[in-house]
Amino acid sequence: MDICRSLARFGPRRFYVINTGIPTLRPLKPAAEALAGEGILLHYLDPRVDEQTIKPMLKQEGGRHADENETSKMLYMDPTQVDMRKAVKDYRPLPEGSTRVMFTRDPQVAARGEGIYSPTGSWGDPTLATREKGKIATEATVAEILKQIETLRQAAPPNTGAAK
Repeated sequence: MDICRSLARFGPRRFYVINTGIPTLRPLKPAAEALAGEGILLHYLDPRVDEQTIKPMLKQEGGRHADENETSKMLYMDPTQVDMRKAVKDYRPLPEGSTRVMFTRDPQVAARGEGIYSPTGSWGDPTLATREKGKIATEATVAEILKQIETLRQAAPPNTGAAK
């Protein structure tokens, strides 16, 4: 919000955030609402936009971090940064009734119910990742980003009634 406000003093009234995290959706919504009250339009990417495209291709039983999907994207974007020899399936379902995923590499923390134990830091099955899946998912996300930016570009900033 501070960055948008600061830049808005120089004229821009529309901002787009390429958001890559699910937990960050929660604060982005009220931030966009607060900025709208100041005549500033903030749009942001919901990183789940590729789910309809990628989900039918995924073979893993579950996951969301350094998993089949994310590793596939990295294999497409920068395969030099992926060592598939280190990929291992590391997936445990969320505890009953839990909706938040908090990872820990400390099994004692997980035993207290304060996170899901992940010795690898992943949650899912990156061994199933392929460059082709990553290409499809990444290009679908980029297409959505471009569409959303064009929508934002065409949108009028909120009118707060005050002269700006």
